[in-house]
Amino acid sequence: METIQIKYFSDQIEPLAYIDGKSDWIDLRAAADVALKAGEFRLIPLGVGMKLPEGYEAHVVPRSSTFKNFGVIQTNHMGVIDETYCGDNDQWFMPVYAVRDTEIHVNDRICQFRIVRHQPAVVFQRVEHLDGADRGGFGSTGKA
Repeated sequence: METIQIKYFSDQIEPLAYIDGKSDWIDLRAAADVALKAGEFRLIPLGVGMKLPEGYEAHVVPRSSTFKNFGVIQTNHMGVIDETYCGDNDQWFMPVYAVRDTEIHVNDRICQFRIVRHQPAVVFQRVEHLDGADRGGFGSTGKA
């Protein structure tokens, strides 16, 4: 089990919890009340900073209900926070774009994260043919 040092920038949000057996994604909460008009961009503070283990990064994505509940999309679609973003003032934020007028309140669960090991070094080998199954050239259906 990995240990992660965490600093809370707000005493209004619930502490993070890893719920074993349910999901290995951990919910993050808004640390401020935010009102957005359709078309506005905002960085929503998540009220935490962390010192991730060496060789790990955090992947931050919206929860499945975030768009339905709040009408916002995460502008970078997936945030990547590596272990070097670990200073005393390095609070995590979620960049969002509102597609409708909305309000997000302190403690609303708006995104989630998990930690993963960094990708290993890779070497690309040029070939004329790939020896895998041919699936038709577009996604999983092979249809454009």
